[in-house]
Formats: sequence, structure tokens, C-alpha cells
Amino acid sequence: MGSDPQEDGAPDSTAARVALWRALHREIDPPPHILEDRVGLALLAPGDDWRNRGDMDPRFTRPFRASIVARARFIEDLVAEQAARGLDQYVILGAGLDSFAQRRPEIASRLKIFEIDRPGPQAWKRRRLQELGYGLPGWLRFVPVDFEAGQTWWDALAGAGFDRGKPAVVASTGVSMYLTQEANAATLRHVAAFAPGSMFAMTFLLPLELAGPEVRPGLEMACQGARASGTPFLSFFAPPAILALARAAGFGSARHVPAAELAARYFQGRADGLRPPDNAEELLVAQV
Repeated sequence: MGSDPQEDGAPDSTAARVALWRALHREIDPPPHILEDRVGLALLAPGDDWRNRGDMDPRFTRPFRASIVARARFIEDLVAEQAARGLDQYVILGAGLDSFAQRRPEIASRLKIFEIDRPGPQAWKRRRLQELGYGLPGWLRFVPVDFEAGQTWWDALAGAGFDRGKPAVVASTGVSMYLTQEANAATLRHVAAFAPGSMFAMTFLLPLELAGPEVRPGLEMACQGARASGTPFLSFFAPPAILALARAAGFGSARHVPAAELAARYFQGRADGLRPPDNAEELLVAQV
């Protein structure tokens, strides 16, 4: 019961690749592991030869899997920190195969978690979670949004029990590059209208010409693949531009979290030299 690409509603190749890279980190990188995540691998059940796929090559994927686990760890630490301060709503835009709720129930069960995604992949994930025995606890809300039918995620969120009068952490990883500049600005404006104390953590891609030589070929291949599959990369941001967009949207504060900060926080002292690449995908953290 894996993710056959022909299977109705199965996750797209990007979501599947991210989940497999997270599992690959645990399998081939020496400890300490930045993130321990095999839930996505279990959901996908890709077969014993999954590590032989071209997009799982250990050397080629090394900087990208470092970036993937670093961004996930950073956001999960942010959610845990805010939950300790009493915040109890967490919204995941484009949730895909996110597994925070399954891996960190000691934190997640004290929150209301709203996973927003397209109806087909979300129904597939719901079914797989039930088949694997995870179920769907009451504090985990799946919020299907049919973007092609003109639905908006903020309207769907209200219908799923989200309390606009209380602050939330909102996370969006690996999404901004697929949206137009105006769609990204609209997302920022809507989160900036959330209750005071709300935080938005989103990843963004820097212009490819800024990327280092060790990752630029991989990023260019990703761009070409996205275009060929009909989901081209539409938006790239230099850090000053994304900060300006966040402030114009109405956030009280905004900061850029570069790869160097993630490396200092999570990858210090590693004998293998694993670390996220500079000037590739980095983070914006904005607060209402």
C-alpha cells in the first residue's frame, strides 16, 4: 500500500522526496541526527530498493537533505518553545507528509494542529495513518483546500475550528517557490492579520545565481524538473526583499534565518561536515 504514482491522491514526487530524504538522514548520516523521522517512509512504503533511486544518491543529496532536516528541526523547536509559553494553535500550510503530530505527541497533544493540503493527498495520508495505527486524534485537524476551485486556506481554517482570537504558529516549508509573488504577499498579509503573538515561519529560495557551486547544479535540475512536471518555480527572494514583503504585509518584526545560523545551531562539531548550503533555501520568521 505504498505511493504508486498512479494511485489516486498519492503525494506528489516533491513531497515523497522530502520524506525519503528525512529518512535517509537517519539511515546514512552518523549521529547525532538532526531529526529522527521514518514516519514518511512508513506512509510511502516505497519498497526495499528506494535508496537506489537516482534522487537518493548519498553524495548528490547531501546538502539538500541537510537543509530539509535543518528547516524541520528549526520549526519544531520554534513550535515547542511557543507551546511552552502557552500558545496552543499550530497551522501547517502545504503539510504533505509532515509527521510532527506522530513523532512528537507529548507536545502535539497539547496543541490544536491544523494541516492544510489539497484534498486528494490529504485523504491518502488520512487513510495511510489509519492503516498504520496512528489514527487521527481530535487535536489533529485535516483541512482540505481545493485551490483550483477557488477555495482559500484561511476560510477553510475558520471552518475547521481555528480560533482567530488566539495566537498561532504558522509554518510553510517548500511552498513559496511554487506561488506567484502576489500569492506569497497575500499569504503574508493573512497571517499578519492573526492575533498578536502569532508567528510565521516560511522557507524561501534565493535567486539561483547566489547559490554556491556545490548546490547550484542540483537547484537548476530541480527547477527544470518542476517546470517539466507543470509546477514551475515562480518566486525567488533575496533576503532584503522577503523582509520588506513581510513588513509591508503588517508584521511587527521579521528576521532572516540564514543557513549559517542553522549550521551553528544544529551541525556544530560534526566530524562528517554535514551542513545546509548557504544561499539556497533559507527561512523567514515574522511575528505579529
